[in-house]
Amino acid sequence: MSRRDLTFCAATRTAAHRAAAVVIAGAVAACMLAMAPLSAMAQDLKIGYVNVDRLMRESLPARAIDARLAAEFSQREKDLDEQEARLKAAAEELDKVAPTLGEQERARRQRELIDQERNLMRTRREFNEQVALRRDEELAGLEVLAHRAIRQIFKEEKYDLILREAVLAGPNVDITDKAIKALATEASRAR
Repeated sequence: MSRRDLTFCAATRTAAHRAAAVVIAGAVAACMLAMAPLSAMAQDLKIGYVNVDRLMRESLPARAIDARLAAEFSQREKDLDEQEARLKAAAEELDKVAPTLGEQERARRQRELIDQERNLMRTRREFNEQVALRRDEELAGLEVLAHRAIRQIFKEEKYDLILREAVLAGPNVDITDKAIKALATEASRAR
């Protein structure tokens, strides 16, 4: 290729780059003009965020659920704790007297303790499952009430969008405190 051809190719390439830059600049300008109404519209949007974990933990109905469950299961939990303490005391007693026992007697007592521990662990697991099941039942009802309370805020205060999950939310959109109060009101109406 001659020098003249190389110069022509370079000039053509430069002109093509300039043309592409003009097209890109035009596209960016068109996008900016198209988005101008969207940014004005976004300023008119009313957006809220509710921290559902906090709502389900700090609201009066949630605390009432915790109190009900504690009252319902406290005696059984106390009984399990007492059984655990007796089992621990029996294991300590066996450790003290083990050197004076015969091999068969020591093995028999160890098997009894192992069986008792296994039964206690099974009973504890069943107890925990029952507590979790009851808690889930109660929280399901609370979730329905929370949804109603949030929907009420949405309608009354004319929100365009209320989010239940967000990576980050500023204090100006966090309406969790309003939702906590509305949930207490909704729960008292539901009774």
